[in-house]
Amino acid sequence: MSVVVIEFITLDGIVSDPDGSAGTPHGGWAFRHGPQAVAGDKFRLGRTLDEGVLLLGRVTWQLFSRLWPGRDDPFAARMNAVPKLVVSRTLTRTGTSAWANSRLLEGDLVDAVRRERRDVVVTGSLSVVDRLMAADLIDEYRLLTFPTLLGTGRRLFSADTPHTELECLAAEQVGAAVLARYRRAAR
Repeated sequence: MSVVVIEFITLDGIVSDPDGSAGTPHGGWAFRHGPQAVAGDKFRLGRTLDEGVLLLGRVTWQLFSRLWPGRDDPFAARMNAVPKLVVSRTLTRTGTSAWANSRLLEGDLVDAVRRERRDVVVTGSLSVVDRLMAADLIDEYRLLTFPTLLGTGRRLFSADTPHTELECLAAEQVGAAVLARYRRAAR
């Protein structure tokens, strides 16, 4: 089992509001590069998505649950089919019925991830990422970096991020962005 974090990110490390749904002044920065920049399996998840589980915070899950069920392309079929665990203190079990294969994560997030036997993919969901970072549970980052500088906004790695050594597995241009894969270095 491994934990893979995937994020749209700006060149200066901002991850907040890539699609503009939060209504921030500079929101929608990833989508300004056209739909091809963000469509399909840009993070090269492949079998990880087919055989793993998607872990989402409430805000990201609510956004995705309005977008993905209405799509019918091959990647959307995979997103709709993958088991989804939702981290929320406010949603109910029936509240997760809007998106197929979704269920509330029960118990402690860190304990649940440690017990998971499948690969775990976390997308967006910065509060979830923060907790997994603090527990040293993230094995890989897949970052789609866009040639945009925002200056302000929520950064993926803050001053409180624990020291972690990473190794670059791959970097490739994907449209206007660069997909970089980093794995935790051997200890």
